[in-house]
Amino acid sequence: MREPIVLDGSRVAAGIKARLAERVGRLKERGSSPCLATILVGSDPASATYVKMKGNACRRLGIESIRVELPGTTTTEELLGVISRLNEDPAVHGILLQHPVPAHIDERAAFDAIAIGKDVDGVTMLGYAMNVFGAAAYPSCTPAAILAILDDYGIGIEGKHAVVIGRSPILGKPVSAMLLNRNATVTVCHSKTANLAEMVALGDIVVAAVGKPRFIQGEWIKPGAVVLDAGYNPGNVGDVNYEAACRNASAITPVPAGVGPVTIAMLLKHTVEAAERAMGVR
Repeated sequence: MREPIVLDGSRVAAGIKARLAERVGRLKERGSSPCLATILVGSDPASATYVKMKGNACRRLGIESIRVELPGTTTTEELLGVISRLNEDPAVHGILLQHPVPAHIDERAAFDAIAIGKDVDGVTMLGYAMNVFGAAAYPSCTPAAILAILDDYGIGIEGKHAVVIGRSPILGKPVSAMLLNRNATVTVCHSKTANLAEMVALGDIVVAAVGKPRFIQGEWIKPGAVVLDAGYNPGNVGDVNYEAACRNASAITPVPAGVGPVTIAMLLKHTVEAAERAMGVR
């Protein structure tokens, strides 16, 4: 069996950022700097690391980054107040609320308080609905990253059978809609799916978004299938048993350096696009 193509997310992300750098430069020439505000509630170390990574990525590209840190005792009403102020700030073009928030906060209410024009992470219900209709300005970043990788490598979607394992509202569900809008036949699997291995084996394109380390086994993968692993688990492993999946897959994303870098690149892209809209550039 021939070795699969390794879908290098770091390379894809670098290309996206290079194109964005030119657009950021043009905005600055017109007196505007794209600005992303990130909100971190509580002291979860992993969340703090993710926020720091996103802030660093912004700075390297010349995007302004505002980091709002709130204590774990913050109430839903207080968080909504912070989001409201950022919505009203014309210097802020995108708002990202780091998930998860403390359990006592109504996370859905907080997500949906983000103005649709600043929902660069694609987390609002309105943004999701627009995505289903193929009209979202800023679809959820990880699903957008998955499609960006497929497009960059020239992997066709139309007419293919895509199997998505996972149904979260910011990953499994939106990527299913986006693949369907690109004329794939889509099967969505989840924790209640019977005969999961048999379902996965039908996929020409397999998207793993289940949140369990090495859950998708190599023998489940149809020979020649393209595998996109959107999982990231302790130990730097994805949701797919990578080594075993390589025996059947024709192309596969590694973890790390697969979907993750492109997800951050899509967040930056959406922020730049939001700034361009605010300036009337596009």
